[in-house]
Amino acid sequence: MSFQLRRAQRLGGASLLLLGVAATPAFAQEPAQQPAQDKSSTEIPAVTVTAPSPIVRRAVVPSRTPGRGTRTARVRSRQQTAEAPPAAPAPAAPQQGVLPIVTNQFATVTVVPNEEIRREGGGQLGDLLFSKPGITGSSFAPGASSRPIIRGLDVNRVGIVENGTNGGGASDLGEDHFVPIDPLATNQVEVVRGPAALRYGSTSIGGVVSATNNRIPDAMPSCAPSFQAYGLPTKAPLASAATSPCVTAETRTAFSSVDRGVESGVLLDTGGGNFAFHADAYGRTTSDYYIPSYPYLTDQSRPVNGRQPNSATRSDGASIGGSYFFQGGYIGASITQNDSLYHIPGIDGADHNTRIDGHQTKINVKGEYHPDAAAIDAVRFWAGATDYRHNEIGLADPADLSSDGIRQTFTNKEQEIRTEVQLMPFNARFAEVTTALGFQVGHQELSAPSPDNPGTLFNGLWDPNNSTRVAGYAFNEFKFTEATRAQIAGRIEHVELHGTTPDFPADYLPDGTPQAAISRNPSFTPKSGSIGLLQDLPGGMVGSITAQYVERAPKAAELFSRGGHDATATFDIGNPNLTIETAKSVELGVRKATGPFRFEATVYYTHFDNFIFRRLTGVSCDDDFASCGTPGAELNQAVYSQRNANFRGGEFQSQLDVGAFQGGIWGIENQLDFVRATFSDGTNVPRIPPLRMGGGVFWRDDNWLMRVNLLHAFAQNNVAVIAETPTAGYNLLKAEVSYKTKLDRNWFGAREMMAGIVGNNLLNENIRNSVSYTKDEVLMPGIGVRAFANFKF
Repeated sequence: MSFQLRRAQRLGGASLLLLGVAATPAFAQEPAQQPAQDKSSTEIPAVTVTAPSPIVRRAVVPSRTPGRGTRTARVRSRQQTAEAPPAAPAPAAPQQGVLPIVTNQFATVTVVPNEEIRREGGGQLGDLLFSKPGITGSSFAPGASSRPIIRGLDVNRVGIVENGTNGGGASDLGEDHFVPIDPLATNQVEVVRGPAALRYGSTSIGGVVSATNNRIPDAMPSCAPSFQAYGLPTKAPLASAATSPCVTAETRTAFSSVDRGVESGVLLDTGGGNFAFHADAYGRTTSDYYIPSYPYLTDQSRPVNGRQPNSATRSDGASIGGSYFFQGGYIGASITQNDSLYHIPGIDGADHNTRIDGHQTKINVKGEYHPDAAAIDAVRFWAGATDYRHNEIGLADPADLSSDGIRQTFTNKEQEIRTEVQLMPFNARFAEVTTALGFQVGHQELSAPSPDNPGTLFNGLWDPNNSTRVAGYAFNEFKFTEATRAQIAGRIEHVELHGTTPDFPADYLPDGTPQAAISRNPSFTPKSGSIGLLQDLPGGMVGSITAQYVERAPKAAELFSRGGHDATATFDIGNPNLTIETAKSVELGVRKATGPFRFEATVYYTHFDNFIFRRLTGVSCDDDFASCGTPGAELNQAVYSQRNANFRGGEFQSQLDVGAFQGGIWGIENQLDFVRATFSDGTNVPRIPPLRMGGGVFWRDDNWLMRVNLLHAFAQNNVAVIAETPTAGYNLLKAEVSYKTKLDRNWFGAREMMAGIVGNNLLNENIRNSVSYTKDEVLMPGIGVRAFANFKF
């Protein structure tokens, strides 16, 4: 990563009383500057992204390295940026609320910057991204387990990474499982679609959600002198590479009314000499959240006291890490602990008091080196090891409180190494060519035992299984002119799985012959490729077109499942005969990041051969095959199947600075997204998001941001033929006021503050999420207010 000095982001908590300071600019070190009347042309803060491509563009500047004489130093911007417009001088502080548009990537990249995460909150990445164009969350348990869904694709087609390595956990093995990456400890989230997903694997065909933080520092804290003597960027000259210790801190705190939630955390960064260190700790707790009306559509007889039964949550985590900087590079490591205990809403969850107790320990290592070589520009590597376990706890018999205990356990032990080499650009006459090569290895061991299914040592959702993935990939970018760029990328993987296929009764096989459980070792070699073109257009616009061919190997859960999954109330049946899934897609986009009118528009089409999906059959089961079809059985039978499918859709969002008003800028913004997914026979792919459109007005200056926004989701009537019901539409009204300012350190030590109030679902609408398995039993939270305060020291 970069050696460019930047301000580290910090984490933590503060008191609600401090929110009152937001309305008192007199405490500020400097009063808010009054913008000029043409403030609508103010320079837009740059958008920086780290996840999309292994190719990082660089600037060349002269520098001097002690003992080596004068040379040309390749100093790169740490992140690829969507360029800001050359306009009026930049404001004293970056303005909040500017729509981030990334224009130098070959497909759409959605960025949620740090300040927006602080304002929006949310206990899960799916909650944070719920209303972004083309993205929603699974919201199986709102605030506790909600995995991002991109363009109608979920779990095994959406990758989740943290600081460049797999996020771990078991969220891709069940919608009820939490994502062990908390937005409270996250500085930026990027959602990457298109060719860049090949960097992370074929299981990211729908896209990659990348969360970043400073747990492995890639720069010194901002109050420390810089490492000019070590070839690193600097803001001021320094006489010696040795530096005195420096400590910065940040606190983050919020309170929410709808669930009586409290969240708080603290982040510390320090550096001196050649070392930088980081530590953070956070926690949140919520009660059962308030809902607008009765939640259960299928059963009106149960008592509900204005709250979603069995929806309380508790989570906490901590991390410590550090980096060593040397000439031309750095290497660092971190260890992180995530813990979560949350309840599962819904009729079955409430009856059995179902809750999940999850724990993850994760070790990460990463580094970067820029050799003084003619051919190699940079070498980067990431490594991670995860040890994850959660217990699904509940009553075996709802009438017997003494039957409370573990109903299912999930474990995931996972290791990953990824290395990339970026070569120096070379002139191929027709274009300047930059190449990056990558190599990735991953291993995963899964188990899911259950004491409710005796008979064998491991008789749960699946027997222990493991998989190994080895992959190589290459990205080539061609700069034909300053205005025309192209990219060609390819990836080849080899996947080996080892597990036990389920025993199938005769009724489940075409030839009527029962199949006994047998060990199997399938292997697959998926191959993928993409090509893209990026073209500057008149008016500051950028157009892109990309085409992809991506193959995906089946995962262990799709092959080997054969039992009850208590929290999702399903009886999952894997298919050992699944083959490679293939996706062929085309995407067109136009984006504009500069000037008073900023927007991005994208349309896409994807054809899947052998699309793998979990199909509800309409049959009910208990804990074994023999019980399937029995009247009164509690679990919905779900079978992994394959069919050809077509996905097509589009996304649009824009923001217009209308003009100056009361010393700031007022404007309007809007968004639209839709996806239509059908099988080859015209029937509907299950659990697809509805058409959504919305808009609002905002006012902002250097310190204040005020916004009101309404998002309307249309009814979703395009449902699967079996066991899926239509979903009513809704209106989601939000409003927010936030204030950001620098502070006089002599006041109480803080140098910067951001605080505000956000109102959610202000119409108190009944909101059901069409992609959720429990939408007919779980309402999203009702009207609520969230107050937050963020201080930097």
